Amino acid sequence: MLPAVLSLWLAFLIALGPVHAALPTISAVGSKFFTSDGNQFFIKGIAYQLISTDPLVDTDQCKRDAKQMKDLGANAIRVYHVDPAGDHQGCMDAFADAGIYLFVDLDDFPTQIQPDAPAWNQSQLAAFSAVMDEFQKFTNTALFFVGNEVLTTAEVSNAAPYVKAAVRDMKAYRDSKNYRKIPIGYSAADVPGLRPMLQNYLSCGDKDAERAEFYSLNVYEWCGDSSYDGSGYSQLQKNASGYNVPLFVSETGCRISKPRLFTDQAAILGPQMADTWSGAIVYEWIQEANDYGLINYGDKVDPKVSTDALDGYPRSGTPTTVSPDYGNLKSQWATLKPTGVKLSAYSASAKITPPACPTSTAGGWIVNGDAPLPSLGQTLDSAATASGGSTTPTSTGSASKATASATGGGTTAGGKEVTGMCLGLLGVMLGFVVWL
Repeated sequence: MLPAVLSLWLAFLIALGPVHAALPTISAVGSKFFTSDGNQFFIKGIAYQLISTDPLVDTDQCKRDAKQMKDLGANAIRVYHVDPAGDHQGCMDAFADAGIYLFVDLDDFPTQIQPDAPAWNQSQLAAFSAVMDEFQKFTNTALFFVGNEVLTTAEVSNAAPYVKAAVRDMKAYRDSKNYRKIPIGYSAADVPGLRPMLQNYLSCGDKDAERAEFYSLNVYEWCGDSSYDGSGYSQLQKNASGYNVPLFVSETGCRISKPRLFTDQAAILGPQMADTWSGAIVYEWIQEANDYGLINYGDKVDPKVSTDALDGYPRSGTPTTVSPDYGNLKSQWATLKPTGVKLSAYSASAKITPPACPTSTAGGWIVNGDAPLPSLGQTLDSAATASGGSTTPTSTGSASKATASATGGGTTAGGKEVTGMCLGLLGVMLGFVVWL
């Protein structure tokens, strides 16, 4: 009797398929990220966009890359463009099994907020919502970006209210669907003329429903064997002092001085910044024409002959490390293990006063931080802001268009750019077998 029952349960387990890791979820508390088991989370991430559409639908490739990223010491990837209609289960399981979280952008080329003619409308909301619907179900989805480098000069700072409106409406959508509170925020270009006004604007005000839940910067200031002061990181830290939501570096990896040493990681993840910053994402995984890659999938080929090789760089295969950059980053991360603070010890003091909203200044930041945000469907009345000052929206608008680049990502700073159900079932069944 018992062998027969065990055989039935074994067959059932095989039918269920492999049991995948369910990582602790990530949340934003005060100015820090925490896992659901109470540990502070520090990012050691990689920008991952093998193709311009969606790199998270090729399970076999994800398995190969996840294994290599685990060797590197990564615990996160950033993906800029995804197709919400794709099947992402296999890739998300592969990365979860390697202990890797997903940081994903909600926008795509046709739906991103444009700086020169900013808009936030129903088409964009629907597209952002579809991405959220798809990825909120995975425990290793860490956070959502509503935009990447929308503002690249102070002259287009009147696009900032549309970024903040997207934050507002995506938070409202998430909560209306009773999804877990996956943090929603923004990835900014590191523009001196926007510091610290943009970061303060996105997290200021007395309406929690409108404030970003994190802020991140694409930073390429630390080149070669620079230093905390020489690179300008000390100024970033000064601007971050007392900030009310988590901060992190969403792109880094200057390549002006080769090889890349990644010594900035010791500052970000070390005693100089780790109390304020939550880690960094290095640009990027795959080697392509911009020469930021940590790995390649073979030698460059003629793209007319090999159709899967965009600009001549293969987009799939066995990852081969780029030396010495890969080894340099691996060595840096291996020595950096910040522990931070336990949630139980931090939560009592986690509520931090938001910064004051910035005011418009002639020739600089042109948004009145206290002005109402645009409602869904409003666009900017350029004539009302031609001389500077607060923005005045009008009532029309449609999703803006953008030209696709090879991998997505920014336009500045170097010209680049699972659930626990199976585990629960397994525990119940094993308990039943023991009872038998």
